[in-house]
Amino acid sequence: MHPAPSIIFFTSASGLGLGLAAWIVLGLVDMSNFFHLILVATIVFGLIGTGLLSSTLHLGHPERAWRALSQWRSSWLSREGVLAVLVLGALTCWFSYTYFYGAPPEWSAWILIVLIAFTVYATSMIYASLKTVTCWYHPLTPACYLMFSASGGLLATIWLIVAVEQMASVEIQILAAVLLVAAWVTKFFWWRMLETNGSISTLETATGLGSLGKVRSLMPPHTSENYLQKEMGFVIARRHAIKLRVISVLMGGLIPLFLLLLASTSSIALGLAVMLHLFGVFVERWLFFAEAKHVVNLYYGNQH
Repeated sequence: MHPAPSIIFFTSASGLGLGLAAWIVLGLVDMSNFFHLILVATIVFGLIGTGLLSSTLHLGHPERAWRALSQWRSSWLSREGVLAVLVLGALTCWFSYTYFYGAPPEWSAWILIVLIAFTVYATSMIYASLKTVTCWYHPLTPACYLMFSASGGLLATIWLIVAVEQMASVEIQILAAVLLVAAWVTKFFWWRMLETNGSISTLETATGLGSLGKVRSLMPPHTSENYLQKEMGFVIARRHAIKLRVISVLMGGLIPLFLLLLASTSSIALGLAVMLHLFGVFVERWLFFAEAKHVVNLYYGNQH
């Protein structure tokens, strides 16, 4: 599939923002100071908001994006949009309550966490529900989205804890390290699935002529490249994909992990760790789209 920059930014930035919000509502960051509250709220809403807005940039008419919310009964895209609006509204209420009255009730945090988890899950299911893209149609797809959101969110939370002149507990640091490793291990298994799983569709199943024997295409449907080939038949060389996988793991996992463990009291080092992690997730998400092949490629002679 063709990697659209707006969608890559959307899934990466909003995933990090939602993960950050989930840890923030647990009260890990001291927001009794007005400026601390504004800092945290700005980062949370900035990540989620810009991510959601960027998701409309690939549309022919972005001003009509709101219409996608009407199909929530059948569309994961619509469900994700509805849930995102609910999360933004709930977070606005949560931060407002914190400003006027102090720490909100504990039950409100767990409601928000469940709502956030469902939002990230709905985002992943936009892709994981597509049977026509074999590598996406797998339980590891939502697992990767949830793990990256949780690990990146906790890493960003630790940075904010230190930035507001607090000390992150050893337990939180260990949990962040474990989640970071678990996220990339999950991604490793996703890449392994990509390499080992064959297509669920063939020319035989696509045409319904499998009972007659092996089916082959005598000539291509088009004499020149068309829209479907450009958007759903994106090609990346295996050696380049492997290099980008290594870069994503280094930038998004190993270097942030070392910075977390070796410089856990430095807001500059932790801020760098968050930025590197986000860059690594950008690369991982680019590969997520670039390595995916739609079943329509079978009609153009590309087996996947």
